[in-house]
Amino acid sequence: MKTSDFDFHLPDERIALRPAEPRDSARLMVVRPGEAVVDSVVSDLPAWLRPGDVMVFNDTRVIPARLFGVRERDGVRAGLQATLLKRLAPDRWSVLAKPGKRLQVGDRVRFAAETDTACALTPLDARVEAKHPDGQITLAFDLAGPALDDAVRASGRMPLPPYIAARRPEDDRDLTDYQTVYAREDGSVAAPTAGLHFTPRLFEPSSPCTWAPAPSCR
Repeated sequence: MKTSDFDFHLPDERIALRPAEPRDSARLMVVRPGEAVVDSVVSDLPAWLRPGDVMVFNDTRVIPARLFGVRERDGVRAGLQATLLKRLAPDRWSVLAKPGKRLQVGDRVRFAAETDTACALTPLDARVEAKHPDGQITLAFDLAGPALDDAVRASGRMPLPPYIAARRPEDDRDLTDYQTVYAREDGSVAAPTAGLHFTPRLFEPSSPCTWAPAPSCR
């Protein structure tokens, strides 16, 4: 079997560049063993749940994990984009960088444009500490802990799905569109897309399902 066996044509006009509005109007496919597939909508989800069903929610908030800046080496500067992947220490992150192959251990990176006032208030500089065979790069930032978090929030951008980022620039609406309504703790570097379809209405007491305060539905 080849991955190409799963290729299919998707017309551009069928690629949604914005979430459904309202969120729970998104389509829902209901698949159950031995039963016909049903086309439904997310707002009908409580009616499809049965006693004993459990739903687990990822309540992390998406951080602005896309950083743009410049690499500095021997007085030569080049543009750079980095996407935060995993925090390794209070001052270190594993990232994917473009162009990553040109980076060398020891390179200095300054994120955000020099004309950006946010950069002046919260400088976000890092050093390339390591390069790994899988393409990931370890960055050691000059800031650590909450100070680094604040600088990332000031300089970073929302990590849009690649098929969207390739077709339109991000904007302020994306800051809310790509957060779930129940997001609480900062930590995600990509939106938990299945959860984006939930609305406060689905959590109302009148719902056929009893939603517990913890991320579960019993």
